[in-house]
Amino acid sequence: MTSLTSSQTSSEGVLELATRARAAGRGLALANRATKDAALEAMAQALLTHAETLLAANAEDVRRAEEGGTPAGIVDRLRLTHDRLAAMAQGLRDVAGLPDPVGEVVRGSTLANGLEMRQLRVPFGVVGMIYEARPNVTADAAGICLKSGNAVLLRGSSSAAASNAAIVEVLRDAVAAAGLDPDVVQMVPADSRETVRAMMRARGHIDVLIPRGGAGLIRSVVEESTVPVIETGVGNCHVYVDRAADLDKALAVVLNAKTHRPSVCNAAETLLVHADLAATFLPRVVSALQEAGVSVHGDAATAALPGVVPATEEDWDTEYLSLDMAVAVVGSIDGALDHVRRHSSGHTEAILTEDQGAARRFVAEVDAAAVLVNASTRFTDGGELGFGAEIGISTQKLHARGPMGLPEMTSTKYVVTGDGHVR
Repeated sequence: MTSLTSSQTSSEGVLELATRARAAGRGLALANRATKDAALEAMAQALLTHAETLLAANAEDVRRAEEGGTPAGIVDRLRLTHDRLAAMAQGLRDVAGLPDPVGEVVRGSTLANGLEMRQLRVPFGVVGMIYEARPNVTADAAGICLKSGNAVLLRGSSSAAASNAAIVEVLRDAVAAAGLDPDVVQMVPADSRETVRAMMRARGHIDVLIPRGGAGLIRSVVEESTVPVIETGVGNCHVYVDRAADLDKALAVVLNAKTHRPSVCNAAETLLVHADLAATFLPRVVSALQEAGVSVHGDAATAALPGVVPATEEDWDTEYLSLDMAVAVVGSIDGALDHVRRHSSGHTEAILTEDQGAARRFVAEVDAAAVLVNASTRFTDGGELGFGAEIGISTQKLHARGPMGLPEMTSTKYVVTGDGHVR
């Protein structure tokens, strides 16, 4: 596997990787869909063929994390299983089944003077990924970048070093076997923060950076990078149970949103309940959450229930990534909207209601990358929305917002064709 050695953690070393990526990416940008899809299929099969090797490497990372006292939620994000490897492979196959975005005509027309104008999707070139914990991101990012014609430099966290190294080696071998330059997928070592700084300063060598992880990582990359950044965000996601909600549906959605996989960014962290439901639904949902192992942090009304921990002001802004949930009673939809406005991270917000007027108002007034009506926040996911996989969930408002699939990993260029036209 071609990558930096531990002694090559200088900016020169990262630039060397970027130079190789740029050269490999030129060939990838010209590859047809059949070639790219064959590579994705080979990558998917390689994950399954080498499952035991990958799981053994991951077990080493998990052991180190547990011995180091890493919180259970982070360990869960780090852990691979046969099922999770199968899901990674299926994600690559799903991406292979999607249309190739490269060369798609975004818009086009014949101008009044006879010039033919087309705006086409084109690859960025070299994409840098800086991410924490989750080794599945390694495969997702490699696959999405390859299909969208981009070379990728993957810089995972030291906590997943063994897993990521094993995955990248397997993927590179598969890419090479499919006839593409394996340098379209490269790993940047995680043994020094200097490699992160070098990537953030590699303007002109790396075309775009995508940070994916905790608030500290994302803020650091956004604030310090000279390379353009697509900002992904933390998920302080809310579920508002309106006075007109179907309470049986609401109970199922709240439990799914919180407990299906609490360690991920689209898990719900705060539950808002309309005051008209405080006497009936609030005790029911709190009890169900507690039975599922959730520690409830409640406002004054909720804290009056057995076993509820009084919430602090910090709770309303916390992305727990664990079996914890903040719960508050609001007097109206206005109260819910105000709470979301003050505390949302702009990721995903959900309303549960049978009142279409309330749903329309919530959708119109909430400022978030995704707004769900009568559905779990867990659906804010590229795979669930039919994108095959995702490279991250953008909470910014420029270029890409929400789950980023293949189109979001392209830029555009204009092709204007004339016949000796002069202005």
